[in-house]
Amino acid sequence: MTIEEQVRAVAAEWDRIVVGNDAQQVGAFMTDDWVYVSSTGPVTKAEIVSWIADGRLAHHSMQVVGGESVARAGDAVVVTARKTSTGTWAGTPYSADEWISQVWVPTQAGWRCAFAQKSDAQTK
Repeated sequence: MTIEEQVRAVAAEWDRIVVGNDAQQVGAFMTDDWVYVSSTGPVTKAEIVSWIADGRLAHHSMQVVGGESVARAGDAVVVTARKTSTGTWAGTPYSADEWISQVWVPTQAGWRCAFAQKSDAQTK
């Protein structure tokens, strides 16, 4: 299995874990200094893990639509994909269609996500 295939498989497993809403398992896929950037700014690992743990954020579905782009950058691997998801934020249902890029790095524990960024998907 190539490095790109390994990371693609880990990223798919993380999506499956995210939908399970187990904060500890979700956090296990992240580096300690993981950062997620959304339209409202950066979010830390501690913040998102706590939101999942207390039920403020719950994912109900997450699906890659249209395929993924995988690129190596030194030891890191960048995965970019369009994803749709549903869930609740503070009890309010949401539905999202987004482009998400993730930077995956090798660690002693395996591939871990160090950085992620999302942008709302737009039609051309």
